[in-house]
Amino acid sequence: MGLGIKTAILSKLQQRSDLKQNLDLSTADYWTGHNVTNHRIFKSTQDSLDYFAWRNAQYPHYIDLMPVRGFDGKVVLDYGCGPGHDLIGFGTYSKPARLIGMDLSSSSLSEARARVRLHDFSAEIIQLDPDVRILPFPDASVDHVHSSGVLHHVPDVLAILKELRRVLKPGGTMNVMIYNYDSIWFHLYVAYVKCIVEGLYTDKSLREAFRHTTDGPNCPISNVYKPQEWIEICEETGLKASLKGVAVSLWECHVLQQHRHMACMNERLPAESRDFLLSLTFDENGFPMWQDRYAGIDGCYSIARS
Repeated sequence: MGLGIKTAILSKLQQRSDLKQNLDLSTADYWTGHNVTNHRIFKSTQDSLDYFAWRNAQYPHYIDLMPVRGFDGKVVLDYGCGPGHDLIGFGTYSKPARLIGMDLSSSSLSEARARVRLHDFSAEIIQLDPDVRILPFPDASVDHVHSSGVLHHVPDVLAILKELRRVLKPGGTMNVMIYNYDSIWFHLYVAYVKCIVEGLYTDKSLREAFRHTTDGPNCPISNVYKPQEWIEICEETGLKASLKGVAVSLWECHVLQQHRHMACMNERLPAESRDFLLSLTFDENGFPMWQDRYAGIDGCYSIARS
């Protein structure tokens, strides 16, 4: 290999490394300023539990797919715990032998510590270092990994999944929620409301437009996955994933009522999105379904070591 070619390859690799590092740092900075509770300060245990119940109710069936009960005596890792929402669930409705919350955001972790102090249980709160890929746990030391709405925001999902596999015990369990492509959010809220009605992101693909619609318009990374895409990513890391189910948000139900038919009448709506919207059915409670699952944003997966 000539010196010039070798230098060019090394330069390209360094650029990729610098880009990944910049994404890591920008992700940490972003989530320090933004979190899912809008930096809410809880005044009491009851206030905290009321919020836990209210937030879960915004995503019907979510708590059944991403449970916090049934982990007595287990070592539980909440990867990407944010301000501690699901830590409160595990600490209240289970009795883990060890409960660990990890996140990049210093502000969210401070809020998680304050919220945990309101409740009569302990949790280890650990800040992730964006420059360190290795989790501070021995191999096969965690019984259950919980990661809700996190892995679609990371710059190197393969590296994180490999590390979560390393710390997961053989026979251990992992529940992961990531954003779901086959959703009203993607095919109606993004494809029609944002891109056509509001005229935003017209120079972007729908996946690129999606990034600006979920966790603030400036969110640095927000990916969306079809189930088979996510299953194949997990397989690359020695994990076996299966789709447990999907939770639809009440916001999606609201948007559906307002915009579904007008969207399908619009010639600019992509054919894939039109076909999706026209094929929706509804359960006995009026929640929209696509094929054999709910047509929502929260794709929930059960994952194990293969």
